[in-house]
Amino acid sequence: MKSKFTKNMASLILGLLVIASTTAQAQIPGTPQSLREKLVQAIETASQNQLQIVNIKATPLANVFEVELNTGEMLYSDISGDYLFAGDMYQTTNSGLLNLSASTRQIRTLEKIAAIPEDEMIIFSPENEIKASITVFTDVDCTYCRALHRDMEVLLEKGIQVRYLAYPRGGEAADSYEKMISVWCSDDRNKSLTQAKNGQNIPELDCDTPVLTHYNLGNELGLTGTPALVFPDGRLIPGYVEADRLAAMLQVN
Repeated sequence: MKSKFTKNMASLILGLLVIASTTAQAQIPGTPQSLREKLVQAIETASQNQLQIVNIKATPLANVFEVELNTGEMLYSDISGDYLFAGDMYQTTNSGLLNLSASTRQIRTLEKIAAIPEDEMIIFSPENEIKASITVFTDVDCTYCRALHRDMEVLLEKGIQVRYLAYPRGGEAADSYEKMISVWCSDDRNKSLTQAKNGQNIPELDCDTPVLTHYNLGNELGLTGTPALVFPDGRLIPGYVEADRLAAMLQVN
């Protein structure tokens, strides 16, 4: 799923592309290091560090470099740093188009998910072999989140582990926010989550939770709704996926 930007952030990026194209030096930089220095000046300094360069790497195109931003967006630059463009880079193959930009996003998604300790998640695991594991951003009041949770027994029978992260749509302003705090503060999170998704009242609890941390991570990944499923390869799949189709996508027999 491609990252979504606010209009202000999109305008900022477009403005910085113009700035970067007008800050050319008399001598064209000839190395990635000089390219980085120029782009840091044009992007990070000009945006007052709202935008930061996470990585710059070569692409299959000679003298064209992928510039990864902290927002998850990809820019592409010639080696001089005089010209940049935004968007995805595709490679034509015998089986169709291959999105080269998506692979970088998937790697970053996996890194960010891996940084979340499992004891901060609510995990439903099969009794026997785990054939695949998905991480799901969820909201207890979301209709399609509830539909996915109703499939839990089938998913577990198929060997699919489900690791839940909190994503109250609207953050602290969401109607579900306090409910999700109570779920994560419960002594039996799995039971409380199921009860909340069934529309049952659960005891109101308050404690330190990772709910907002999960929510902010979801925003970093470009979530626009729930459920949002992160596959083992880092693909981010929006919306409800029926159990049999989900198993097929995960290549679980």
